[in-house]
Amino acid sequence: MTPSPARSAFAALLLALGLVGAGWLAAQGMARLKTQDRFVTVKGSAERIVDADLVVWPLPHTVSGNDLADVQRRLDANTQVIRDFFLRAGFKAEEIVVSPPRLEDRWAWAFGDNRPPERYRYSTTVTLRTNRVAEALAALRRSGELIGRGVLLGGHEGEFGGPQFEYTRLNEIKPALIAEATANARRSAEQFAKDSGARLGGIRTANQGVVSITDRDQGSPQVKTVRVVTTVEYFLKD
Repeated sequence: MTPSPARSAFAALLLALGLVGAGWLAAQGMARLKTQDRFVTVKGSAERIVDADLVVWPLPHTVSGNDLADVQRRLDANTQVIRDFFLRAGFKAEEIVVSPPRLEDRWAWAFGDNRPPERYRYSTTVTLRTNRVAEALAALRRSGELIGRGVLLGGHEGEFGGPQFEYTRLNEIKPALIAEATANARRSAEQFAKDSGARLGGIRTANQGVVSITDRDQGSPQVKTVRVVTTVEYFLKD
């Protein structure tokens, strides 16, 4: 049966509309693909200068000799000297921790001429852990008093641990730092888009990056620089 002219015309219209729709969808897809292929990667940073709020100050000390009882007595005496030094500086007993002593028999593995003159080496560490940074700095300036009282500071093989200044309130300032770093990254992206004759689109990817806490300088380790770097990719539009 031969189709009517009206039915043939309607079918041709549907086919034409289908081809037009397919072409439009394809054009939109190519436009999206072109947009997604164009993006810019920028970094933004933010910094804060903060004061340390925690001091951990280990003071290792060592005595040597051939009489074990005498070595023990001198180590205990030196430990008490260091404790008294911190107590007189105004720190509380609970802020002072004494580690278990370490005894080394230096003749156990040495023979003949290789034996050192002193058989026993006894060492321990007295550690101050406090939030009173200013008081710890004042005590540090007077730490030479310990040597004057006969305390040989330094642990095994002469290592000496100075005070460590730390900043523990990072979570209080981190959100503001990230927001500032992200805003700086966006300003850089906007400038790039302007210079290239494009417009800035949405965020493609974002990475907070690393948060670093470092000494501001060698002379003031109690002052810290907190730095946040963010990496953001933005789409570019015509």
